[in-house]
Amino acid sequence: QVQLVESGGGLVQPGGSLRLSCVVSGFTLDYYAIGWFRQAPGKEREGVSCISRSGGSTLYVDSVKGRFTISRDNAKNTVYLQMNSLKPEDTAVYYCATTPWFGSWSVEYYNYWGQGTQVTVSS
Repeated sequence: QVQLVESGGGLVQPGGSLRLSCVVSGFTLDYYAIGWFRQAPGKEREGVSCISRSGGSTLYVDSVKGRFTISRDNAKNTVYLQMNSLKPEDTAVYYCATTPWFGSWSVEYYNYWGQGTQVTVSS
């Protein structure tokens, strides 16, 4: 059974940091590229970052470039999203998802999803 479980969310002040983790089970992680998405209340789900199967290639949406870093540890079946210099507009539920095709933000290309972890940036 394929399962993705996100963790690491929480309440943080503007300028603070969080590290999200996505632990996968039911398959070997290096079979898929992995994307992080987020969805704020009343807004569509948007792609934040994705990483290739090997970890050698990464993509970021413009709004998080220079602040967020995606990485993966295939031996631990875990993908991370390090988020620094957080802003209130980063508040959302964050999801990780798998895709056979690295480089697309289209949700229809992502086949397995986690349940999400809430990130709230507020003073």
